[in-house]
Amino acid sequence: MSEKKNPVAAAADKVVEKVQDAVRGGNEIPGVPGVQAPPVEEPTEPRGPLPPKSDQRGPDTYSPTGQPTGASQSRVAQDGPNLTTAQGARLYDTDHSLKAGPRGPVLLQDHHLREKITHFDHERIPERVVHARGAAAHGVFQGYGAAAGITRAAFLAEGVETPVFVRFSTVLGSRGSADTVRDTRGFATKFYTDEGVFDLVGNNIPVFFIQDAVKFPDVIHAGKPHPDREIPQAQSAHDTFWDFVTLHTEATHHTLWNMSDRGIPRSYRMMEGFGVHTFRLVNAQGATTLVKFHWKPKLGVHSLVWEEAQITAGVDPDFHRRDLADAIEAGAFPEWELGVQTFPDNEDQMFEGIDLLDPTKIVPEELAPVRPIGLMTLNANPSNYFAETEQVAFHVGHLVPGIDVTNDPLMQGRLFSYLDTQISRLGGPNFGQLPINRTHAPVNDMLRDGMHQTAVHRGVAPYRPNSLDGGCPFLAGADTGAYIEVPVEVPAARKVRDAAASFDDHFSQARLFWLSMSPTEREHIVAAYTFELGKCWEKAVKERALKVLANIDPELCTQVAAGLGLPVPEASLPPTAVQPSPALSQLGRDWPVEGRIIGIVTSGADDLDGVREVRRAVLDAGMVPLVIAPAGGVLDEGGDPVTVQRTFATARSTEFDAIVLAGAPAPAADAYGARDAKADDDAAVATVVDPRLLLMVTEAYRHGKAIGAWGEGVGALEAAGLPEGPVGVVFGETGASVLPAVTRLLGGHRAWGRFTPAV
Repeated sequence: MSEKKNPVAAAADKVVEKVQDAVRGGNEIPGVPGVQAPPVEEPTEPRGPLPPKSDQRGPDTYSPTGQPTGASQSRVAQDGPNLTTAQGARLYDTDHSLKAGPRGPVLLQDHHLREKITHFDHERIPERVVHARGAAAHGVFQGYGAAAGITRAAFLAEGVETPVFVRFSTVLGSRGSADTVRDTRGFATKFYTDEGVFDLVGNNIPVFFIQDAVKFPDVIHAGKPHPDREIPQAQSAHDTFWDFVTLHTEATHHTLWNMSDRGIPRSYRMMEGFGVHTFRLVNAQGATTLVKFHWKPKLGVHSLVWEEAQITAGVDPDFHRRDLADAIEAGAFPEWELGVQTFPDNEDQMFEGIDLLDPTKIVPEELAPVRPIGLMTLNANPSNYFAETEQVAFHVGHLVPGIDVTNDPLMQGRLFSYLDTQISRLGGPNFGQLPINRTHAPVNDMLRDGMHQTAVHRGVAPYRPNSLDGGCPFLAGADTGAYIEVPVEVPAARKVRDAAASFDDHFSQARLFWLSMSPTEREHIVAAYTFELGKCWEKAVKERALKVLANIDPELCTQVAAGLGLPVPEASLPPTAVQPSPALSQLGRDWPVEGRIIGIVTSGADDLDGVREVRRAVLDAGMVPLVIAPAGGVLDEGGDPVTVQRTFATARSTEFDAIVLAGAPAPAADAYGARDAKADDDAAVATVVDPRLLLMVTEAYRHGKAIGAWGEGVGALEAAGLPEGPVGVVFGETGASVLPAVTRLLGGHRAWGRFTPAV
């Protein structure tokens, strides 16, 4: 007998469908808080909850034991027009405690007060020790079938579509820290396959600081804020971090990646992901292959420049999570190809002299090309941050048939640590039953009870073998989809706390990375080391760091030493002869421009037709236009209205990938220091153009961004000291003639020709 649908839920579903149909192509200007514009006055007519926005969806509706329920997602959301207690009793007041008279003491019997406050007191769960600050999205993965020869994992077969949930994060900061800090980023993907959950839990850097998981508490304790003052937050520019990584030189390779532009990505959408470890794949015939997993963003790999990252951390600490959510809401769905580097599963597990079990090493793509095996598209935002992004639980040991682990000592420790962490953080062993973590495969595990048990188990025999439950559950075989570990030989050896001799090389791959960088990227690395070490107090730590850099490259060491005002030490090891890997550089290629944000400046009295034309062309190109004017509101309300999304008070150059100017607005009414510090009084008096606009375009120029102007906008650039001629500055007769040149510049991410490297 079919379950009768709640009429409120049914009505909500119809509204959702109607809204989604209306904006299926994406919201032109993302960032709208809800699906309906609010009235000025408080609504008083009872109605059911509004549906989520068209870009949002919750976890698929599966039971705690992996059964599809077919239920609408509205069935697990709030319901009904009236405020109730947690047990469903309707409430007539939630603004006043129950008292003995209007001025009397509050009564202990106030069950609503106690329930409301008690739940509030327990709203927060322990945040992750690492990767606390995250953003996430739903999506789908489609296999290409290219992996059929190396793995029997069914979700990688040709045309198979698998739901995914991806969480991006920073490593060191707390949940309240900023997005654009210099740090490693997490890139964790949960595949809800028909054979169970597979979690690919990686980072945006392909190597790690340590070779053995036993040192993981040490490196994190060193990177976290100092325990006496709890500062600095979300950064590695302090003594304890550099003390550790200069004493444990196995951290050198990862540290160099972190000091490169990879440590400050422009967007999660433009960030590579790596599985870090070497995995073992098993095909249908039982043959094995060693692989490294790579996520390659379709938009290319792109980073912020350092000043831009610092400004953004202050003016918009939510920059990365907003960028991801807005792109999805606008219909510019980010995509990544999943690829693998493959290696023979030989006895020594080496490839071209590189130890595949050492997580501080890469294999250059020139030696082992990355072969694409599937495409991931993120197409929906979470409907609730806590229920999804915060409660999602990843585990390296969530594997499916065809994918197995190796003896990488860092991976081996993670296999223990992740499970233990989730039990502590999510209050017990049943964290897999939370909606976002539920498998889409049937579950019959004989695990019972425990905190937060939401499955209602049947039967009397949660053990096997049994006869009372008819023998169920039965064991599966390889021919019926069982997960079977690869029966690799474990060599007879003495128990030791040691590492292979091949783990002792801590500098050759760091040198490979340095020599693979373009001159501009090397300048950024020098600046990063100089800044980070310059924030350290102890001279000994700085001197030790310079000794490490000397073993990477003498020029790198010399440049950083000059910035620190310290002598250049001699290298303790001869430089390794390495072949640079062009694939490691982020520069020199052209990339798609979908989802890029274009600021369009207008005074409101200049070429509004040109503004409309440019805005439409930006949308047609899959980018996002934001109109910037002296004040908010709507321009030309009587004609074809143009809505202002940003003002000079609210906009900053860091929000935009490029800026085009249709006008040269005069100083606005709020362009004075007491109202807006960006518009100091002297500057406002001295110029005919709003000083905040001049600040915006000079910042954008300094950060290498494309800038264009036509009409009155040309005068604004001239007032900013940017006449026609500098690299990446485009003038034209009309907006339509300027935008194509600006768009071409965006394909290279920045106007790199503005920077004159010394290194």
